[in-house]
Amino acid sequence: MSRTIILIPISAGVGLTSVSLGLLQALEQKGAKIGFMKPISQPISGEDKLDRTTSIVRTTSASIETAEPFMLSVAESLIGQNQSDVLLEKIVEHHQQLSKNNDIIVVEGLIPTRKNSYSSRINYEVAQALDAEIILVSAPATETPEALKERIEAAATSFGGKNNPNLLGVVINKFNAPIDESGRTRPDLSEIFDAFQHSHNQIAEVYRLFEKSPIQILACIPWSPDLIATRVIDLVKHLSAAIINEGDMSTRRIRGITFCARSLQNMVEHFRTGSLLVASADRPDVLVAASLAASNGVELGGILLTGGYKIDPAIKKLCQRTFESTGLPIFRIEGNTWQTALNLQSFNLEVPVDDKERIENIKQYTSQQFDAGFIHSIVGGSSRIRRLSPPAFRYQLTELARAAKKRIVLPEGDEPRTVKAASLCAERGIAECILLANPDEVKRVAEAQGVNLGSGINIIDPASVRENYVKRLVELRKNKGMTEASAREQLEDNVVLGTMMLEANEVDGLVSGAIHTTANTIRPPMQIIKTAPGSSIVSSIFFMLLPDQVLVYGDCAVNPDPTAEQLAEIAIQSADSAKAFGIDPKVAMISYSTGTSGSGVDVEKVKEATRIAQEKRPDLLIDGPLQYDAAVME
Repeated sequence: MSRTIILIPISAGVGLTSVSLGLLQALEQKGAKIGFMKPISQPISGEDKLDRTTSIVRTTSASIETAEPFMLSVAESLIGQNQSDVLLEKIVEHHQQLSKNNDIIVVEGLIPTRKNSYSSRINYEVAQALDAEIILVSAPATETPEALKERIEAAATSFGGKNNPNLLGVVINKFNAPIDESGRTRPDLSEIFDAFQHSHNQIAEVYRLFEKSPIQILACIPWSPDLIATRVIDLVKHLSAAIINEGDMSTRRIRGITFCARSLQNMVEHFRTGSLLVASADRPDVLVAASLAASNGVELGGILLTGGYKIDPAIKKLCQRTFESTGLPIFRIEGNTWQTALNLQSFNLEVPVDDKERIENIKQYTSQQFDAGFIHSIVGGSSRIRRLSPPAFRYQLTELARAAKKRIVLPEGDEPRTVKAASLCAERGIAECILLANPDEVKRVAEAQGVNLGSGINIIDPASVRENYVKRLVELRKNKGMTEASAREQLEDNVVLGTMMLEANEVDGLVSGAIHTTANTIRPPMQIIKTAPGSSIVSSIFFMLLPDQVLVYGDCAVNPDPTAEQLAEIAIQSADSAKAFGIDPKVAMISYSTGTSGSGVDVEKVKEATRIAQEKRPDLLIDGPLQYDAAVME
């Protein structure tokens, strides 16, 4: 029997969508089969449109089944006619359909607004009708931790308080969020936050206060400005701005807004990664300075020009090539800077349905804040067999890496994506990364991208260590005529250098491929380290994270036309690799025909490979030949 959990906000502005997405992610990472429903659609505009959270779940989490929400007008009509029971019956019907195939149903309640005074009553009635366990969702305002506790406990009494065994606890969201002079949360991008008061309540203090409370804290989610970093294209649409230079408008993000009303020397410190520069179009100094910043690797968020003026042709020509080559978005509006400031304040920072990158960041960040014991208790309460969903696989992979505590060398140490990846690995505790590159260049690349190089990253200058491996490389390759001169030449290739570090057990693994081909990446290890004992070839596998399952494909990159013996070895290697990553392997040997339905050289090769693999490894479940569609259906 499935469990049902309803998230009920105790006030507006608690970030309910973020909490819903985080809870769904946390549960799915544990392998639970999840259903989601927002019983009554509640779009931002108040019009009859599909609910935003439901749309996001459908767009980004194909493995989560969703129910169709009732339009707000339909629900309000039934409530107005005193037919709430009819509405609840329809909601129960949708819930029953979801319950058939899912372990856990997550329900998102109505958000209280000035227009719907009925939200608390409906939320309680829905919880009762679905026999749902309740999680309250709150966000601090200006109150002290003691006052926050009292407000949450007061809200809990509306749902039975400590006498209701179905009241699981509370999620406190937006902890330590910036607040304005009136004490309201300021979820905008303005850099004038620096002048406003911030809450300095400590999470530990809040947890201490709730130790004696009947309400348990299930998650306390700190405010993260990265989660509101919006795409430039969303702001352009909001302002109905005219585009001067499109650049990376669809992917570049704004992390702060700088109004360029001061002299240049007093503004350049704000020319940093993610900054949107708002300036009058008759400020050529701002355009030239932005051009210089962009050419030096600073990924500005964009430039918004006000006043309706045209850019001076000479200035435009001077900066055009830089703006185009760096992808810096530039757009303009007719209003003055004051009007623009007002328009920017009205920009809604709730995540758009199509912003998959930001949605994924929200899911990952909020899911990590939930109490692990609570999540385990929810998932453990279901008797269904767990399957390894893509989120569960990614989570398991990360946990395995954290537990292993390995050192990984990255030969492409100053490549921007590699630097970002190393920073993420260090931040998440996935591995200790070693970047092979000039330290000054790595720091320049990191600074230009706004990447933090933490303590979990080591930078080694290849020039300072190459000589250490010359004699060993000569020894390993002397039968191939290797000399010290040729060894020094080969060690100029950082992949070769990283491979020598691996051979010396100074690192546990090597990752390359951002700018090197597969062949250039695996050739040095094949020459220096060789294959594993008992293996005659090197093969590869791809982990394919499909909407509701994880499949392993081997070998799609290394051996274009293997023999039957090699194909059998690839199958065994792929199965063993799958096991190492927590996947119970069922091996399908793929051909263009199934069983004896076809003939030909390729079919016979797959038949023979299947026989060899089955004989070598009777412990593995291996079948073939199989057509692809038959294999994936099993």
